[in-house]
Amino acid sequence: MRYLLAGLGIGLGLVVAGRAIAGTAPASGDERPASPRDPASPPPGGPPLRLHEANTRYLELDGKPVVLITSGEHYGALLNLDFDYERYLETLGKEGFNLTRVFSGAYVEPQGAFNIARNTLAPARDRFIAPWARSDTKGYANGGNKFDLARFNEAYFERLEKLMTAAEKHGVVVELVLFCPFYKDDQWVLSPMNAKNNVNGVGAIERESVYTLDRNGDLLEIQEKMTREIVRRLNRFRNLYYEVCNEPYFGGVTDAWQRRITDVIVETERELPVKHLISWNIANGKAKVEKPHPAVSIFNFHYASPPDAVALNAHLERVIGDNETGFKGTGDDHYRMEGWEFILAGGGLYNHLDYSFVVGLENGTFEFPETQPGGGGPALRKQLRALSELIHSFDFVRMAPDRKAVRADEKDAKVTALVEPGRQYAIYVRGGTKGSVGIELPPGEYRAEWLDPKSAKKLGSKEITVAPDAKVTTFVPPSYPGEIALAVRRKDK
Repeated sequence: MRYLLAGLGIGLGLVVAGRAIAGTAPASGDERPASPRDPASPPPGGPPLRLHEANTRYLELDGKPVVLITSGEHYGALLNLDFDYERYLETLGKEGFNLTRVFSGAYVEPQGAFNIARNTLAPARDRFIAPWARSDTKGYANGGNKFDLARFNEAYFERLEKLMTAAEKHGVVVELVLFCPFYKDDQWVLSPMNAKNNVNGVGAIERESVYTLDRNGDLLEIQEKMTREIVRRLNRFRNLYYEVCNEPYFGGVTDAWQRRITDVIVETERELPVKHLISWNIANGKAKVEKPHPAVSIFNFHYASPPDAVALNAHLERVIGDNETGFKGTGDDHYRMEGWEFILAGGGLYNHLDYSFVVGLENGTFEFPETQPGGGGPALRKQLRALSELIHSFDFVRMAPDRKAVRADEKDAKVTALVEPGRQYAIYVRGGTKGSVGIELPPGEYRAEWLDPKSAKKLGSKEITVAPDAKVTTFVPPSYPGEIALAVRRKDK
């Protein structure tokens, strides 16, 4: 969750080539040096999350196509020792969600950052856990001893693996974000990589040089070793993909550095049994990816409304995601609309940033102030669950975005549709006063069902016969609350 600069984006790349597509916290004082361990054999449940073989714009897990949809906390479930990740992940699973973003601990925020009340990425004093062990030297900026970047923190990896196990139990995929730029000095001041916070004599540089190859103050080796250790430790988990860096278009992150860390993931997994997907965060809003790295499969955008990023990058034939929302007030309407439009435009992943998950209320019931930079809560999660249930009721790997065969009956209404011509149509309409749409349907028997995205209630259904001479069939909903979803399926096929 960062500065929203409309239209700012960098054409960063990724594709899958040359790879197989195939909680209460422990005490912070338990910081034994991490010892190498052999990765487990591939889990008996089958291959990890991977691109769907029939349609690589979507994902597959447990032998089934999957769209990742969630409304999750602000990425601090691992690094914040006071956050009960077990209760949080249980809530996501019970409410029908299958994804969460998790920051590794290489980045942490001060309390009050971005005006976020009870920010899970901003642990209380002495409650931050990182991949590196603490030293015997006092002086870390937010309490406790400085870090020893030459030693890993076994307590951290125990917590990480337990979090992954809990996520798997509750049917949740983890997007593990390895790095994040330092937007302001008050974040760099808290970083273990800052020379003031470690005993290794590295990181005596400005924050905008941290993620470069030539000005990194001897941090590149530290970053590579951290990446390798995490990748080795988590190799056995199926419910996982890696995002190299959150919002690398800020804070001086270079393309060459991102490519190097991506290569490290690939090199590390080359001799390991499980190969995981890799994501790059491309831009806020939209951008066209021109020269993708050949080892990445998921292209994530932030605040991707309207969902232009999907069509702009259709040529990649890979998953396009919208994995952060915000800056559109605290109400539900925009974030609900953003999700429905993005998924029905052909997106394969939607992560709403939900500020109702905080320490002590990991069930997502915190009533945040109006000053919060985003929304969330039980009502919105119910609405997004309806979206997930609808898309998973279709054979969506056979569908594609449609801009011609489905159209609104009114000028000021907007239609987003995912279609397999003649067989199945998933449609979202907002604006206007009628909610009616015309569809070019071949002759046959069809069933139409209407859903109110806001109440998540079905509004009615209808069976129709399309005659051979019909050109456009009009569907008028029983009522129109300002937005509506329509599912049309052919009965005789």
